Amino acid sequence: MNTAVVTGATSGIGLAISEMLLGRGFTVYGIGRDFSQTTTTHRNFKAITCDLTRRHHIVEAVRKIKSRKSGIYILVNNAGIGYFKPHEEIGHEIIHRIIATNLEAPLVLTSLLQRDIRRSQGYIINISSITALKASPRGCAYAATKAGLLHFSRSLFEEVRKQGIKVATILPDMTKTPFFKDLEFREGEARDTYITPECVAKAVETVISQRKGTIMTEIVLRPQKHMITKK
Repeated sequence: MNTAVVTGATSGIGLAISEMLLGRGFTVYGIGRDFSQTTTTHRNFKAITCDLTRRHHIVEAVRKIKSRKSGIYILVNNAGIGYFKPHEEIGHEIIHRIIATNLEAPLVLTSLLQRDIRRSQGYIINISSITALKASPRGCAYAATKAGLLHFSRSLFEEVRKQGIKVATILPDMTKTPFFKDLEFREGEARDTYITPECVAKAVETVISQRKGTIMTEIVLRPQKHMITKK
């Protein structure tokens, strides 16, 4: 019952969510590409190395998790990548990686684990982005995947709510994470110009803490002030 799967669990939001769930007594299967710099040493954190752009890697990761005979209660689709340029300058390989990581992988993982979550009457939580709610010049492909993930969440909730599955979407704005390390901009310097991974983890905790029969389907997290720092 107390088993969770979290993608993008190597750092940032995914690691913060994993640590929150570990603190609540969950066994967490963290899915990611490279755990060499991951800081958690909790005995109930199980690292699963996986390239989410490859469907057969996802299938193999799920097979490993299910072989432990753990009933899955929470799936957090968090992994995401972004590339911000005029759309005509983005190569097709990058477009593929963005779509595969941000949208295809969550849909595939949900399909593979949905029956398990129905049995446990658990949660599917998708980490989208504030860009799902607005136009995003120079981030068209990224915004499209995050909007698609939001619409998937809304549609899936209507499809499975009578089955007892809870579906929620968290939409963070600028968050202080390694997401920006290879980009041309990052969050502002002042503390009120960004949110933290722990803020997102707290939102996930709020979702799973509601009384039985109540589900918070969407949470938008924004900093008090808007600021972007160019590198």
